[in-house]
Amino acid sequence: MTTRVALIAHDMKKDDIVTLTGEFVDTLAQCSLVATGTTGGRIAAAHGLEVERKLSGPHGGDLQIGAELAEGRVNIVIFLRDPMTPQPHEPDINALVRACDVHNVPCATNIATARMILDDLRLCFSRAS
Repeated sequence: MTTRVALIAHDMKKDDIVTLTGEFVDTLAQCSLVATGTTGGRIAAAHGLEVERKLSGPHGGDLQIGAELAEGRVNIVIFLRDPMTPQPHEPDINALVRACDVHNVPCATNIATARMILDDLRLCFSRAS
């Protein structure tokens, strides 16, 4: 079974998620990736990774990923949130993070936690090979 990783970033965190995915490009290349629209496009363009793109977050992309998560089709969520900027779709963001808690799916909302999760995933892949 392929590990499915969701990648989401608020506008002020998009550069950070592109940098982060570059650090783990070999690990993420072994996964099935899904992302909100702009974030997915930037990651694919920067690193050549295949990324299934959903709508942008404010247009329902967070909800689309949340629905997949609830159906058991997302194993990890990396959601780099901007805690300093109010988001018009805050209820959708909260619903996605809540769905991670309900379905026991690891969810990183900052770079430090994202690195820990991706380091662990890299280690799992190296043990499997």
